[in-house]
Amino acid sequence: MAERSQSCGTARVSVRSSRITQSILRDTQKASPPPLLPLLRSRPQAEVLTLILLNPGQEWSLTSLASHTGTSVSWVQREITRAEQAGVVSSRRLGSVRLVRAADSPLTDPLTELLLRSFGPRQVLAEELQDVEGIERAYLFGSWAARYAGEAGRPPADLDVLVIGAPDRDELDDAAQRAERRLAREVNVTIRSPTWWREGTDGFHTDVTRRPLVPVFGAEEAG
Repeated sequence: MAERSQSCGTARVSVRSSRITQSILRDTQKASPPPLLPLLRSRPQAEVLTLILLNPGQEWSLTSLASHTGTSVSWVQREITRAEQAGVVSSRRLGSVRLVRAADSPLTDPLTELLLRSFGPRQVLAEELQDVEGIERAYLFGSWAARYAGEAGRPPADLDVLVIGAPDRDELDDAAQRAERRLAREVNVTIRSPTWWREGTDGFHTDVTRRPLVPVFGAEEAG
């Protein structure tokens, strides 16, 4: 009985240690520097700062920032406190809600430029493509999407965009050119039909769907 009790106790300790180890590994992965901008600690940190700094006239609640970036409110609160101490964001209280916005600081413009070039493509493309009729959904793929997903490699030189639908080509070209000017990098757009997206069997479909896809907008999330 004593040996069985000791064995059970050892098993419980082993399970508990395994869970702790897994938790540490998850935390480490979350804190890995993002390949798109390794100067920052993590992709969620970059996404929070991108939302705030690329929308300088907008105020964000901590709940809204957490929802947009898939993080917890407590995590966002810690990041905002760090960013406010660094002087790149400011916050105010409205009742029980903490509202955050870009700070009027000498550091804000340089950091905004870095975030625009690295994490800005998703937001900029969403803004430019949203008024083009006939687009059902759009995705970033290729090297930018791979770096966004955490794959190591050289910084992406251009942006590959997959548009699903039947958009007006001239409107789409104009939108892509506007995005190019804002992002200072080439935007390559590929158009495919919804049928191709659902049922395609060609090599391009296989290659695109097996690699990271980052949704720009649309009803369906890339999986």
